[in-house]
Amino acid sequence: MKKLHFTFVALGALLSTTALAAPDEVQVYTDEMNAPGEYGVELHLNYVPQGSTTVSHPGELQSNHRFQAEPEFSYGINPEFEAGLYVPVVVSNEGNVYATGLRPRLKYIHQQADGESFFWGLNTEFGYSTLKITDSMWNMELRPIIGSNIDAWTIAFNPIVDIPISKGGMHTASFEPALMIKRKINEDLALGIEHYSNLGPISNLQGWGNQEHTTYVAADFKVYGLDINLGIGHGYQKAEDDWVIKSIVAFPFN
Repeated sequence: MKKLHFTFVALGALLSTTALAAPDEVQVYTDEMNAPGEYGVELHLNYVPQGSTTVSHPGELQSNHRFQAEPEFSYGINPEFEAGLYVPVVVSNEGNVYATGLRPRLKYIHQQADGESFFWGLNTEFGYSTLKITDSMWNMELRPIIGSNIDAWTIAFNPIVDIPISKGGMHTASFEPALMIKRKINEDLALGIEHYSNLGPISNLQGWGNQEHTTYVAADFKVYGLDINLGIGHGYQKAEDDWVIKSIVAFPFN
């Protein structure tokens, strides 16, 4: 128990001393799935040490010094389907805490043949978010999952389509592709690059100068039985935030 407490203290210190609006989930999906009947719990932690101090609509929280925590609960339905639920919370730069929505998801990964390295699937997400973090309160996300595991390398591409459903805001689907390339160093460590983009409305994709891009240097490692993904990202072009720190902590539930 003391070791687990130390892990959280260390993570909290890293996030708090490092003085996109970053989304509450910064992750490229791969073929990882819960086994049938298996439960999973992950905690997504994102902090913006240097971001925008302006807002895009009334009621939005500025992204500068914004901290987001999002528990994710998942369950393996069968070998190809996994259900999940996100419960996001945001802490403003003034220290106020807000619940910001509820988003269920359903993930499908095509079963691979023995020895096959290529994988593909689709994650569908639909849910509610408050105006403190978005200008569309109801949204749907379609996230195709394409990738390959080749020896120690994993390459995954998510050509994400984000679809605002509520009235107000842009009310148009946007194309937000994400790419990850990582190499397994040993059983407890993998290093990689993750890149997240927003290329604008599908009906009017933007040129390079008006696109949003954030690139992370990331590491996957184990600490006292916890699987942790930790990354530091830099935004450029039209990205709202200059620097973002993100972490995902996976708990050994079963």
